[in-house]
Parts: sequence; C-alpha cells; structure tokens
Amino acid sequence: MIKKLILLIFISFSINLISQNRLTRILFVFDGSQSMTGIWNKDGRKIDIARRILIKMVDSLKTVENVQLGLRVYGHQSYVPPQDCSDTRLEVSFKKNNSEEIIDFLSKISPKGTTPIAKSIEYAANDFPDENSRNIIILITDGVEACDGDPCAVSIALQKKGIILKPFVIGIGLDMMFKKTFECVGNYYNAADPKQLGDILNVVISEALNNTTCQINLLDTDGNPTETNVNMTFYDSFSNKIKYNFIHSINQRGNPDTLKLDAFSTYKIHIHTIPPVFIDSAKLTPGKHSIFAVDAPQGYLNILSSNGSLLDVNSIIRKKNKHETLNVQNVNTTEKYITGSYDLEILTLPRIYVTDVEIKQNYTTKIQIPNPGLITFVRQSLGFGSIYIINNGKMEWVYNLSPYLTKETLKLQPGNYIVEFRLKSMIDSKSTIQQEFKVISNGSQLVRIN
Repeated sequence: MIKKLILLIFISFSINLISQNRLTRILFVFDGSQSMTGIWNKDGRKIDIARRILIKMVDSLKTVENVQLGLRVYGHQSYVPPQDCSDTRLEVSFKKNNSEEIIDFLSKISPKGTTPIAKSIEYAANDFPDENSRNIIILITDGVEACDGDPCAVSIALQKKGIILKPFVIGIGLDMMFKKTFECVGNYYNAADPKQLGDILNVVISEALNNTTCQINLLDTDGNPTETNVNMTFYDSFSNKIKYNFIHSINQRGNPDTLKLDAFSTYKIHIHTIPPVFIDSAKLTPGKHSIFAVDAPQGYLNILSSNGSLLDVNSIIRKKNKHETLNVQNVNTTEKYITGSYDLEILTLPRIYVTDVEIKQNYTTKIQIPNPGLITFVRQSLGFGSIYIINNGKMEWVYNLSPYLTKETLKLQPGNYIVEFRLKSMIDSKSTIQQEFKVISNGSQLVRIN
C-alpha cells in the first residue's frame, strides 16, 4: 500500500444564536502509527516533520484569545503486529494554558501501531466538553484507513448530525486513486513539501479562527436593497442544522448590515417575510466579503373596524386561490406582506370573505369591516337552535345556539337573519319556532324566542 502524509481537517460548529466571538476548541488527532517512521522527501522521518510543524502551530496558538486545545493520538500504544484497531486515546483534554502539555506529549510519541482513522474521527467527536463552542478537529496521518472502519461513512454521518462540517484534506504526492479515496471525506489540498504543508496548515487555521463577512440584500420592486427589519435563519445545507438567527438591519450609511459567519458551511437562508423567501445556496469564500440578494418587496395590510368593536376577531390570510394559511392577523392591526394578491377570511359572525386584495410596495392596503350589532337571544327553556343569514333568498348557517343556556349574546354583522329553535321538551319537529330579525351596525337588541 502506498503511504502518503495526509492532513485531514474537520470543522464542526455548535449553534450559537447570540455571540459571534465564542470559544473555539481545536482538537489535534495525531498519527503515532509505525509507518510514521518512514522518510519523506529526504527531509527526515514523517513523524519528526509532522511533529515539528504541529508543535510550531500549537505554540503559536497559546496566546490566542478564546481558543482551547486538545490532543488525541492513535497507533502509539500497541506494536503491530498484531493489529490493535482500538489504539486511539484522548491524551490532553481541553483546558486553558495546556499548550506546553501538548507539546511535551508530542515530543515523546514513539510510532508503534496501526492506523484506525474512522474510529479516531468517531471518538474525537465526543472529546469536546459541550456544544457551546466552535469545534475544530485536525487529523494528521500518513496513510489510509488500516482497519475495517470507513472514514467517509463516519464523516458523512457526523456531518448530517451537525457534529462536523465537510473536512479539508491536505496530502503530499497524492495520486488520483488516493485522492478519490478521500473525496467523500472532504476538500483536498496537496502539499508538495514540508514547508508547503506548514503554509497550508497556517492558512486553514487562520480561516478557522476568523469569521468571513457577508451581507443580505432584500430587494424591493425596483431592485434596491431597501427592505429590512425581518428575521433571517441560516441553516447548514448539509446537516439542516440552524447556525445563526439575525434580524436584518440597515446601517447608518443606508446599506444592509455586515454579518460575520463561519465560512465552512454552505447556507440555506430562510427570510421570515410573509410569505417567506429563501436563498437556497449561499456559499462564502473565506476572507472575502460576499453579497447575497433575494426579491423581498413588501407592503402593508390594515384590517380595521371603527371604535375597536372587533378587537377579538382574527382574519386568515392566504395567497390568492391557495388553501395554505400564511398568517392569522388580528382586526385593527397592520401587518407586512410580500407584494402580490391575497384572499382574506375574516372570522366575524358570519364570516367575511375578501378576495384578490392587492399588496403594493411600501403602500398600506386598508380593509374596512362593518361594525357589528349586539344581539341577545332569550328563550324560555333549554333547547336546540341555529342562526342563519338570508342572502339572495337562501339561508346560510351562521351559528349554533348553546343547548345549555337560555340567554346568549352575540356580535353579528349587519343583515337579515332567521333563528330556528325547538324546546328540548318538545319531541316533534313541528314544534320548531322560526323568528326573523335584522341586525344594524352598532345597534343593540333583544330577540325573544317564544
């Protein structure tokens, strides 16, 4: 089997909805297997070259704020043969000011055993104390999986769970066959010599420790980024885990505010307008400012009745000719919607249906609801009854009277009505009582059902 020096960098981030300057934890997973004694590029043993580069990196990170380090090593406990595929252990756990402890342990490693990459990745995911940090795993190895594990399967499973993101793979002298072996694990970079390996590691660590900026342009009908003050949820496209929530803002210069994000995810952005709009694939370039735009022109809908007589009434908002409920808006309130046509179902008695309501950019569309009348129904005893409104000579059901009350007060929209009622004690249908009445806006009357 051809042996190569490979650097696999796995990035994982926990959800953090408040602070972008949170703690970063970097776990180094170091190969202590027997093959690391081999000579690389006539520059020395692979173990010595990789150890020297890693020690230099650890030393450079010890003064960086909000960073904690840990060390896991594999292949360093048991000689091969026989092959010990459980030879992997967390040697230095996460804590403050432990750089010297890590450097000391790295200096003492004597390569002995095999290369259980998959098991080391799997176990490394559990080495982080909690989910309140940006968790970075860096695996250094000189060869492919030597046990029965599948690093690709482990990586993909952990990515889907949101434990790690798609890794970086840095190799030396990687042929196409070897590259394809790791395509499913992560992004590949080739290091031709030890210096290039160190340079690439510096670049990746720099990208891991520094956020990349972007802005979200919510475009109006003229294509200008003037829309704002709406929540945005950023999901990792691979794991579907929530990464960030921001309420969109425009800064003092009139531009959408700059956001600092981790650059290692491709994001699906859910803009919580009504109805929502989406940016399906927002991929950031580390170190560069990215701009993503989406059409989100909005206007206002005001549903009102005079003198606050319908404060307890809601209205169901749907897109024109659609059944899905987009919002339930209280009467006498104003709400913002994406421009377009909507259908309203206002939950008065009886219900009012208003179709093809047009919402325009930065314009308030007003829907005026007639004030109801206050009707009190009184019957001499308990019974069964219903209220109907007369429309074009037809009876349309409005409300069923309670069979447990003899007095009931309702707010009804203006119109001509009929109440049908039968006493509970009367068991024949011909005993049904029918009584007509008329409702006037702001009026109040007593309807006695005799």
